[in-house]
Amino acid sequence: MRFNISGCRLLTDRAAYGEAQAVLFHHRDLVKGPPDWPPPWGAQERTDEALELSVFDDQEGAVVLAGEALETAGSRPPGQRWVWMNFESPSHTPGLRGLAKDLFNWTLSYRADSDVFVPYGFLYPRSHPADQPPGLSPPLARKRGLVAWVVSHWNERQARVRYYHQLSRHVSVDVFGRVGPGQPVPAVGLLHTVARYKFYLAFENSQHVDYITEKLWRNAFLAGAVPVVLGPDRANYERFVPRGAFIHVDDFPSAASLAAYLLFLDRNVAVYRRYFHWRRRFAVHITSFWDEPWCRTCQAVQTFGDRPKSIHNLADWFQR
Repeated sequence: MRFNISGCRLLTDRAAYGEAQAVLFHHRDLVKGPPDWPPPWGAQERTDEALELSVFDDQEGAVVLAGEALETAGSRPPGQRWVWMNFESPSHTPGLRGLAKDLFNWTLSYRADSDVFVPYGFLYPRSHPADQPPGLSPPLARKRGLVAWVVSHWNERQARVRYYHQLSRHVSVDVFGRVGPGQPVPAVGLLHTVARYKFYLAFENSQHVDYITEKLWRNAFLAGAVPVVLGPDRANYERFVPRGAFIHVDDFPSAASLAAYLLFLDRNVAVYRRYFHWRRRFAVHITSFWDEPWCRTCQAVQTFGDRPKSIHNLADWFQR
């Protein structure tokens, strides 16, 4: 009902496995811990019980054996679709090579070429004054700081941390989060905290096609800060947002030149305000996890349920 999708049932009751038209597999849960696969349809014994008696040297080995057991001991119910669901980037998706070929029928991810495309957020035509974010531009009077960054996982090897070190030599960056040089997010919350700044570092933890997360959609756009992005290239961002809605680190030959531009915008309010022109026409939708991906899958079953397909090599597709 929340997403205006009718005629669907979402079940966690495994006794109903045989009647399900689609089964969702969340990758992170699939490759961590003991194997947890549905029983092969028509098999006399649960192969996963036998697998639990084995000792595996690594998670990939467990996944390989589980997939092979499913292929050799039985098949899924007729017409049932297995959907691989993942919202992490390839850099943080272990165990892909261990999954059996042709095991899944559909993919569900932030990638635009997924069978079920569920991005972290998207822009849609503004139709009501209450659409988020409100107003044609955020109030500048409450912006007391210049650059903010909220980061939850600090790794000196990541490109975003290396770039932060370069940028912070030339412009002040307030870091929030209980890692690295960060300070705890104030009690007012993340959005209200970021709203006090003119710019937000929407830096992804890794750089991959279409991997544009809530750091852009929620932390920057909803908070009313201009996003400075580090992720896929500018052309990739422009598939989803207007080119004048963000600043890309690749637009500048160095962090020093980016810092100089941010300081220029700080002094030139009229130019700074141009980065909010998109708000006249668009509002922001933030994906609701995990109910929205589940419902979009149900919608896809209604629309494409009879389409025969299998993913021959999931790793090759996702890691390219």
